[in-house]
Amino acid sequence: MKIHTIATEPFEGQRPGTSGLRKKVRVFQQPHYLENFVQSVFDSIGDFQGETLVVGGDGRYYNLQAIQTILKMAAANGFSRVLVGQNGILSTPAASNIIRKYNAYGGLILSASHNPAGPDEDFGIKYNMGNGGPAPEGVTEAVFEQTEKIEWYQIVEHNDFDLSQIGSYELAGMQIEVIDSVADYAELMQSLFDFDAIRALLADDFAISFDAMHAVTGPYAMAIIEGMLGAQAGTVINGIPKEDFGGGHPDPNLTYAHELVDILYGEDAPDFGAASDGDGDRNMVLGNHFFVTPSDSLAIIAANAHLVPGYKGGINGVARSMPTSGAADRVAEALGLNCYETPTGWKFFGNLMDAGKVTLCGEESFGTGSDHVREKDGLWAVLFWLNVLAARQESVEAIVVDHWQRFGRNYYSRHDYEGVDSAAAEKVLQNVRDQFASLPGQTLAGRIVGSCDDFAYTDPVDGSVSENQGVRVLFEDGSRLIFRLSGTGTSGATVRLYLESYEADAEKQGLDAQDALADMIAAADEISGLKQLTGRDKPTVIT
Repeated sequence: MKIHTIATEPFEGQRPGTSGLRKKVRVFQQPHYLENFVQSVFDSIGDFQGETLVVGGDGRYYNLQAIQTILKMAAANGFSRVLVGQNGILSTPAASNIIRKYNAYGGLILSASHNPAGPDEDFGIKYNMGNGGPAPEGVTEAVFEQTEKIEWYQIVEHNDFDLSQIGSYELAGMQIEVIDSVADYAELMQSLFDFDAIRALLADDFAISFDAMHAVTGPYAMAIIEGMLGAQAGTVINGIPKEDFGGGHPDPNLTYAHELVDILYGEDAPDFGAASDGDGDRNMVLGNHFFVTPSDSLAIIAANAHLVPGYKGGINGVARSMPTSGAADRVAEALGLNCYETPTGWKFFGNLMDAGKVTLCGEESFGTGSDHVREKDGLWAVLFWLNVLAARQESVEAIVVDHWQRFGRNYYSRHDYEGVDSAAAEKVLQNVRDQFASLPGQTLAGRIVGSCDDFAYTDPVDGSVSENQGVRVLFEDGSRLIFRLSGTGTSGATVRLYLESYEADAEKQGLDAQDALADMIAAADEISGLKQLTGRDKPTVIT
């Protein structure tokens, strides 16, 4: 079968971000655009001749068409086998598991995560390494450099393959195996959690609701929660993946998962609610009329890990992204565990997990996971909570309040200003940087500023340095103001403001977070000019 070498020219702006290359669908649909990026990946990842590649995605618009192109390019470039999820579906954590379980060379995951989907919305692609985790910066920079000088790509001419049925095909000496998207992941979850205890909990009038948001976790939640764990039919809502995610924004937060929020805050609310995002790596956890912040969720998971079979032997340590609250640090200190603070981006946790330094990791952006894979894992976090609830026989709220009383409460919130002018967004951060010398010693929001910096991280495993990871104003009492620009959007810029204040007094732990942080919110606007520069009188999303 003939391999075609197609002449091409570089496109501007194919630099992968924290989670691969994300652009509008119509950008990817340009002739040669997807092919250029895929060939640049293949040219940058080493000698994979005779190796296995994993391919799958979140089911969004253009997912299936892109996979057909990737299959033909993988054959032309020398892979011996490709494992592809049925119907092109693989959640990001499931893809990580497949890479690891079958010793694949790596994988291409097609997703723009929690971004909207459809012909006029977003698409994305990223490369994951043989450990199952996102490519490190050295690899993504090599890919970008190749996109700037690419002159040709290789592809096999062939009809498209039927990915709806499990089975095998051959293409130019390469084996294409369409695999069950759920089975291997479900088996892994069963090995970690006490399914019998969770099944008994659900059989004892413990009501739950899981919102898959018409995204990738629908089939996984249906198979595990309703199938293996015996939850009532209808427990999983919006469980059928759709190319446009049903017209919704598949970001599991209080704003975009409003259907689930209405259920958990309505009359006859269930005991537990959860949602996952577009590609299945994020989660939101709710109790009856109660929201669990992702930062608290990580800390509570760490504090209760001994109750879960897969972690009862102990955990090696905990890592969190810098903007995530210090709640997990307090648990780690109490348990005598190492705790690491990294930049945002799951790839920074990979080295720590591979080196055996940490077991649990989390980001405030609704991402939680462990070393069972090398990605954050939304459904894993939900099952962890269900296992803890089954073991403790308490409500979600009771578990969280008990945690605060034991470790103190880190009042915490994130304010997102989405789709603002990029120059204005940069100016917000620069305004704060310009005050680094004058702010220390000043009193803001009734607190004395201790120091200011632009967060930099030196990887304790490989010594690599990542700079300019977020502008921080650190107070002497441990409170923090953090300003970051998000790297996950495809148009404009998102300014993220993170606010944190620690409260040890149990009698002062019951406030709404926005009320407890009101003075810090005002101080953040004062020093940054945030509202004036963005033209927004309030955030797009508050979590």
